[in-house]
Amino acid sequence: MCGRFSLLMPVDAMVQMFAALPANNLPVTPNYNICPTNNVSAVISGEGRRLVSMRWGFVPQWYKTSTDGPLLINARAETLAEKPAFRDACRSRRCLIPATGFYEWSKGEGGARLPWYIYREDGTPVVFAGIWQRWDKGDAPMDTCAIVTTGANGEMAAVHHRMPVILPPDQWGLWLGEEGKGAATLMRPAPEGALCKHRVGMAVNSNKAQGPALIERLEP
Repeated sequence: MCGRFSLLMPVDAMVQMFAALPANNLPVTPNYNICPTNNVSAVISGEGRRLVSMRWGFVPQWYKTSTDGPLLINARAETLAEKPAFRDACRSRRCLIPATGFYEWSKGEGGARLPWYIYREDGTPVVFAGIWQRWDKGDAPMDTCAIVTTGANGEMAAVHHRMPVILPPDQWGLWLGEEGKGAATLMRPAPEGALCKHRVGMAVNSNKAQGPALIERLEP
């Protein structure tokens, strides 16, 4: 699962990293606490790559309103091609969702939710595999997305049994459909040792919290 993440990169850095043309309505960065229904930056491909803004929370075409059913922020890799909500998008509308790191919660005493921050030790971004859908039943068309998840690797399983599918640069083109078929082979856990994690304070449990203190290591 992925329920919150951070993105600290400026737009210019993302444009350069993805070799993408930016839209003029991208979300402001840095953002230390990106939450479901927030707009996120995403990369799509078709006559070149574009860096665009999308609502995090996939809305299937049959929803009469954007809240007509469950909030679909994640899509399970194991059933992506079968679920009616996702199967068309997984074939033809895949995207990349950049992040600096993401949050996950383990269970503490008495059912307390203990937040962890997960990231690359060298500070390079993590890039999630995503799918997207244009929903056009409202006043204006709205592009929406979900993050693809898979079973956690051994290191992450200590925190949660699911994790986002994270793609290195040499897999971006295949996921975006620029290099033919075979994207399904990419939907697997990150290799052991690819990510670091540390406990952070409980402030991030609020979707209104912001600021660099959210990702600071919680000392024992």
